[in-house]
Amino acid sequence: MQPVRMLVATSLLALCTLASAADGLIAQKSPRSARDTMAKLEELVKQRGLNVFARIDHAAGAAKIGQSLRPTEVLIFGNPQGGTPFMACAQTVGIDLPLKALAWEDATGQAWLGYNDPAYLAQRHGAAACPAVDNLRKALAGLAQAAVAP
Repeated sequence: MQPVRMLVATSLLALCTLASAADGLIAQKSPRSARDTMAKLEELVKQRGLNVFARIDHAAGAAKIGQSLRPTEVLIFGNPQGGTPFMACAQTVGIDLPLKALAWEDATGQAWLGYNDPAYLAQRHGAAACPAVDNLRKALAGLAQAAVAP
């Protein structure tokens, strides 16, 4: 019986480690490169009337210090119409706003697009019942799906 308990405990620990490795991160495979995925997302964000505050190329930053990094870009975007109702539920959510999306290529060259799940952010800030969360979840999911569509 002892080996079974050990196996169960080890399995649960592994699952907990995987779950907490990227808590709240929703990631989708992209058929494009990270750069092209981010360009598509930026285009979609602008088409929907959202503000683009910054696009950060981490690989370019790494190159400036003589280091290499696989393609990794962040887009920071949003608008007061979406963010303000969320912050009205919990002002501390402002540390996680504006919204961000990350495009990266893994070690195999597969590109990914990820973003923070607004429901996770709401829970983090004690605002799980915030009515603004569902709209933000739908908006982000729609943007991400469109950005990674073939």
